[in-house]
Amino acid sequence: MDWRDHGILLTSRRHGETSAIVEVFTEAHGRHAGVVRGGTSRKIAPILQPGAQLDVLWRARLEEHIGTFQVEPLRSRAAAAFSGRLALSGLNAVVSLLSFCLPEREPHPAIYKQTEQLMDLLGQDDIWPFAYLRWELALLEELGFGLDLSACAVTGATEGLAFVSPKTGRAVSTEGAGDWADRLLPLPACLRGEGDAPDVEVATGLQTTGYFLENRVAPALGHTPLPQARARFVDQLTRRL
Repeated sequence: MDWRDHGILLTSRRHGETSAIVEVFTEAHGRHAGVVRGGTSRKIAPILQPGAQLDVLWRARLEEHIGTFQVEPLRSRAAAAFSGRLALSGLNAVVSLLSFCLPEREPHPAIYKQTEQLMDLLGQDDIWPFAYLRWELALLEELGFGLDLSACAVTGATEGLAFVSPKTGRAVSTEGAGDWADRLLPLPACLRGEGDAPDVEVATGLQTTGYFLENRVAPALGHTPLPQARARFVDQLTRRL
C-alpha cells in the first residue's frame, strides 16, 4: 500500500549504514515515520533538515509497518532557521512540540496549516514570537485543552479580563479575581489577539500556554516534562526584553 502527501520534516536519525528514519508531519496523514533509503548520502542528507517542506511518497506491505519514504524537497527553511538564535530555537520548539504532542498517524489538518504558515515566517523576528504564541493556543485547542478567553468565568464581564484560571482555562476579570489573583495565570492583551503584542507580553502569554502544556497536555499523554527546546526558545525571547 502507499500514499502521497506533503509535509514538514520533524526529525531525522541515522538508520544502519546509509539510511535514515524520518518523522514527517503531513496534512492528510498526521505525524508519520518512515525509512529513507540513502538518507545519509550527500544528495539526500541536506534535504532532511527539521522544518523542510517535503513531498513524500510512503510505501509499505502492510499499514502497520514503518514503511519507506521517497522524498522530494519543496521548500528549504534552513536559511531562515539559521538567520539567528531566536529563529533556530523557535523552529526547534515547534518540531519538538509536534513530535511530543501529536498522536502518530492521526490527521490534524487545521494545526498543520497553521504550522506551515508559522514556519514560513521564520526569520521575521519582529512578528514571529506573537505568531508562535498564537500557534501554541491553536495547538492547545487542537488537543482538547483550548482556553476560553471570551468572558470572565466569575462575573461574565467581557471587559477588564486580566487572568486565566489554571483549573478551567477560562478568563477572569480583575473584579472577579478578588483575593485569588495571586493564584491565577496572567492574561496579557496579546493572548486575546488585542494590542501590538510586544515581546514582554508574548513572554507573559507563553507562561500561561506553557502551564497548560506542562500540567494538562503532558500528563494526559502520560509523559513529562515538555521538550527542552521550548524552554530554550522562551529563554531566547526573554533575552530580548
